[in-house]
Amino acid sequence: MGRLERHATITDVAALAGVSVGTASKALNGRGSLREETRRRVREAARQLNFEANAGARNLHSGRTYTVGMITTDTIGRFSIPVLMGAEDALGAGEMSIFLCDGRGDPIREQYYVKTLLSRRVDGIIVTGRRTEARAPIGVGLPVPVVYAFISSADPGDCSVVPDEAGGARKAIDHLLAIGRGRIAHITGPDHHNSARVRAAATTRRLAEEGRSLVAPPLFGGWSEAWGGQAAGILLGSGTEFDAVFCGSDQIARGVGDALRAAGRRIPDDVALVGFDNWDVMIEGAKPPLTSVDMNLQGLGRSAAERLLAAINGSPSPGVHALPCHLVVRESTTVPLRSPQAPPPGPAG
Repeated sequence: MGRLERHATITDVAALAGVSVGTASKALNGRGSLREETRRRVREAARQLNFEANAGARNLHSGRTYTVGMITTDTIGRFSIPVLMGAEDALGAGEMSIFLCDGRGDPIREQYYVKTLLSRRVDGIIVTGRRTEARAPIGVGLPVPVVYAFISSADPGDCSVVPDEAGGARKAIDHLLAIGRGRIAHITGPDHHNSARVRAAATTRRLAEEGRSLVAPPLFGGWSEAWGGQAAGILLGSGTEFDAVFCGSDQIARGVGDALRAAGRRIPDDVALVGFDNWDVMIEGAKPPLTSVDMNLQGLGRSAAERLLAAINGSPSPGVHALPCHLVVRESTTVPLRSPQAPPPGPAG
C-alpha cells in the first residue's frame, strides 16, 4: 500500500524561505510592510512545495475556527478602535479574523453577544471599553479564553492588559520638573472616575518624592474643554501663582489653553501645558501643539491579542499586566530656541 502524501505547511514554507511563520503568512496574504524581495522568496518557496492554504481542512483537523470575538462598551470607538487595530496586527499574522460586537454598556446585550460568539465557536474573546476600572467578568467557566484590554476584570484569575496611567502621570511631572517648572497645577476629570483618581494620585506622589506639592488641590470636573476653561478661570481668579498645568485629558488641556491665552498668558513661556491621551483630534488643533501622554493603545491591543493566542495554545497569563505609557513632547512645553544675539562690538583698538 502506498504511503499517504504529506502536504506542505506554512511552517515548511517559512523554513525554506528562511523567514518566520508570521512573515511567511503576511507575504502569502499580501499583508504587512515587507520588502518585495522577501515576498518573492516566500512565494517561490510556496511554489516549490506546492503549498496551498486550505482553511477548511485546517479548521477540521485543529478543531479551531481561527476567529476571535471582541466585545466593547466604547460606543464612540475612541479607545476600542486603536485597540482593535493593534489586535488585528497580531492576529493577522496567524490568519485569524475578528468579530466586533458593541455591547453599548448594556449587560443584556453583552450576554447576547457572548452567546452568539460562542455559538460561532470562536477560539477566544477580547473585552474592551472606554474606562480603565475593573469590571465584572463577562462570564464564569466559559469554554474559551478571555482577555480584557484597556479595561480590567475584577477577577484576579482573568488576564487583563491595561495602560500604566500612574507611570504616564509621573513622566509628565518629570518632564515639567526637568524644564524648570516648579509651580504645577493639576486639572482632571470626575473624581468618581478611576483614571482621574489614578492620574491625580500619581501626580501628587511624584511631586512629594521631590519635596514639592501642587500649587492647589487637584481640580476635578468633566472630561471636556468647557471644564478646562472653567478650571483655568478658577486658578486665575484665586491668585494662585503657577507656571505649569498638567491636565488629565487632552480635551481639558485644550480648554485650559484657550482660557490662558484669553487671559494674556503665553504658552509655554508663562505656563507649560501637558495633556493626557495624545488624541490627534485634540493635539493637532491645540495652539501651540500639545505635549501629551500616549497610552499606546495599538500596542496594548497587540499585547492583548498575543496573550489571547498564548492562552488558546495552552499558556494563559492571569493577572493584571500594565503596559508603559510614553510622553510626546511638543511646543506647549518647549520654548523654541532663539538665535543668540551677536555680542556687542568691543572698544576700537
